[in-house]
This record gives sequence, structure tokens and C-alpha cells, in this order.
Amino acid sequence: MQKQFKNGLVWFRRDLRTHDNTALCEALRHCGQVHCVFVLDRDILDALPRQDRRVEFILACLHELDASLRALAGHPDGGLIVRHAVASEAIVALARELKVDAVFAARDYEPQAIARDARVRGALADHGIGLHLLKDQVVFEGREILTQSGTPYGVFTPYKKNWLARVQESDLPAHDAQPYAAHLAPRPGSMRQAPPTLADIGFEPTNLAQLRLFPGASGGQRMFEDFFERMDQYHQTRDFPAVKGPSYLGVHLRFGTVSIRRLVAIALQRTLHGSPGAAIWLSELVWREFYFQILANFPHVAQGSYKPEYDAIRWEHGPHAHKLFAAWCEGHTGYPIVDAAMAQINQTGYMHNRLRMVAGSFLVKDLGIDWRWGERYFAEHLLDYDLSANNGGWQWVSSSGCDAQPYFRIFNPVSQSKKFDPEGKFIRRYLPQLAALPNSAIHAPWLAKPLELQAAGMVLGKDYPQPVVMHDEARARTLQRYAVVKKSAGQ
Repeated sequence: MQKQFKNGLVWFRRDLRTHDNTALCEALRHCGQVHCVFVLDRDILDALPRQDRRVEFILACLHELDASLRALAGHPDGGLIVRHAVASEAIVALARELKVDAVFAARDYEPQAIARDARVRGALADHGIGLHLLKDQVVFEGREILTQSGTPYGVFTPYKKNWLARVQESDLPAHDAQPYAAHLAPRPGSMRQAPPTLADIGFEPTNLAQLRLFPGASGGQRMFEDFFERMDQYHQTRDFPAVKGPSYLGVHLRFGTVSIRRLVAIALQRTLHGSPGAAIWLSELVWREFYFQILANFPHVAQGSYKPEYDAIRWEHGPHAHKLFAAWCEGHTGYPIVDAAMAQINQTGYMHNRLRMVAGSFLVKDLGIDWRWGERYFAEHLLDYDLSANNGGWQWVSSSGCDAQPYFRIFNPVSQSKKFDPEGKFIRRYLPQLAALPNSAIHAPWLAKPLELQAAGMVLGKDYPQPVVMHDEARARTLQRYAVVKKSAGQ
């Protein structure tokens, strides 16, 4: 069959797998020969600290992807070309060097990525090379799910209802590269190096190897198989941080080492078979798509509130605010569930979803700190950081987003702790200095009886901090702070 293009280049980005990969399959179907590349983008990496778990995770994924491409090609000269450079420049230079007619990539929805792709498209066009961007990260993108009046959704429940009514088998194709694998080209001799090591690109090892987090498509498959055994109980276990309830697939979705189409197909199938756990997990996958379409259709959320009136709120500022923020970042607020959550993210790059809400609400509505400070901290530390979901979550807790928590509903961190970590198992795991406290005292040590503190060998203010704020007083200040929003809404 006559191919549309003689030579093509697949630019891997957030789709680090060979199975069910839209860009890879489309390139192989339409090109006589296909090369594959990943760019360690210096525009991103140069701004990071020299130890970053995400960089280490990506490199491990690249080594597996390289091996997978060589196996698919059926010859050792196949595989992945890796560049450590400014992506917008490196892709154009490589496309010209390889004399390709077209570049294929999965579409990225973040503002910086959209701007980068626009630059690449223009530069490639100057040399007669096309850039073909394809949907891979989501089932429905951009404006594919709209209200009856043709506008994007700003409320989740009707979006989900429409999403579930729309989705069908044809939206979940499994792209199989195997029938076209013969079109994978051998790499030129000068490009046959293995992917670089951390040291090669100026980074240092982290504790990733100790976290039992398995990179690559094989790691994603392993983690999904583990979750599949627990999926039917997800609705009962997902809110308890001491329980193995979540799928832990966030980082694999972030870097595309699992296929969202496959996950949705299985969740739908299990839901149709009556699994309440699968139905709730499917709802979480739809939430992910909801936030993607919010970012795509309302890009102002990347800098400001979805509801502009919330930008009038006057947050804590100056040295006092920075001191409170530092206490939150370091897990020294005096509220064990918040401090344990911050210890988890600082030590592992992961935070349980329930705790993201609790810790986020505490920062914004107990400490009075601008939600963007917390959003930025999570962006720097989360392995599964995704701009759309992170922004959506932070705007939810600050009540400034679409479909957000009402501003007057303020999480009580002690009540949340008692409800979702009743025996203090999670707290004890990350705050061992509190381990000897009884369950009745571990959620609010400042209320513990002197004999309980003594028996636990604890001195408040020395072994564990006193609360930086008192919740009831902070709640009253928050309601006053948010009064500006109430006025602007004419309430």
C-alpha cells in the first residue's frame, strides 16, 4: 500500500509506551519509515533542583521504552533517539537531519506546551514538514463534550452525565503497532546510544528506588493489575490514607505509561457488571477529563481564579504569611493529619487524595494563604503533578473554581483526622514522635491530658509543635475574608 509520507518522526512526550499509542500507530500506518525521539527539554529541566523524582522516573521509563521499541522493530538498531536540549529547537533540527516529511505527537493541553507546539509547527512548516498532533491523553478533549447550548461545562455532574452517555466502544480503540512494526527505521549510527543516565544530564539520584513505585509501561501494568484485585472495594477504601485503597496510577497517567482508553474500558465493563467501586473509580477518571477541558476552555485558570470575583480576596501577606507557609510546607502546623500529609509528599512525592483536600483546605482556610502558593508547592513536589488536576483541586478547596466547595464549608482538620484515620495509623507512620499517644489524643495533641503526654514521652512545643492557629478562630477569619465574594455576588 502506498504510504502518505516517506519518512516520519514520532515525538514521544506524555505517552511513554508502545502499546495503544496513538501517535506511534498513526505514524507507522502513514509513513514508509518511522524514527522515534524523546527530548529531555532544557526549558523545563534547567529550572528544576538537581534531585527530582520525576526526572529519575522519566529516565527509567525511557530505558524501558527504548527496549520496547527495539523489540517491536525486531532489530537492535531500532529504538529511541534521546536528546537533552531545548525541545522546540531539537525537534526541528532532528526532523531536518533525518529528512522526515512529518512529525507525529500526542496533543498536550497545557498553555506552555501549546505555545511550544505552535513554535515547532511554524518552524517545521518553514522546511515543508508537517506537525500532526493526535488525541491520546484523554477520551474526550477540548470541546467534544458541550452543553445543549454549545458551551463548555463548568459543573462536573452534568458533564459526567453527558460524558457517560456519549462514550462508546469506538471512542476507546486499542491502537496496535505490531502489524506496522516493520516500518520502524534503524537509527543512524551516531544516534544508537542508550538513553542517558541521571549524571549525564546533571541530576542526582533520589529515593525513588525505595518507594516501591515501578516505572515504565511494565510498572503501570503491574500497578493496575494490583489495583484490579481491589477495584470493587474502591468506594469503601479510597478515603482512608492508612488503607491500600487508591489505584496509585496517577504518575503513570501523567507520563502515559498506561493507556487511558484501556483503563476507561475496563472500568466501564466492571461498572456494567455492577461494581460500585469501579463506578466511583470511573467517576474519578471522568473528573480528570473534566479538569482537562476546564484548562482547555478557560485557560485563565492557570493564573487566576475560575470565578474572577475570588481574586479580590485579601490573603495573608508579609513575613507572617511566609512563616505560616513554611510551617505548612515543613509539616510543623501542630495538626497531625496535616503534618503527616506534608511529610508524605516531602518524603515520597505522593499525597493521598483525601489528604490533598484536607491539607489544601487548611492552608487556604485555616492559614489564610493564597491557594496559588500551595498549587506551586504541589507542582514542585508531586510525582503525578498535572497542571489541570492540580489547579482544579486547589481551586476546589479555595472555592474559587468551577463546581467548587462552597466558601463557607471549611474542613475541620481534627474531625477529618478522626473520620479518615480513626486509629491514627497514617499519622503514626509519618509522625513517629506521636506514636505513643493514645488514639483519643493523637488527632489533637494540644488537648491531650498531661499524663498522656508524659506517658508518651512528649513535650509539646519541643517534640511536636503547638498549633500555629486555632481552627475555630481561623474559621471566623476566613468567613470574614470571603465576605468580599459574598458582596460581589450580591448576597
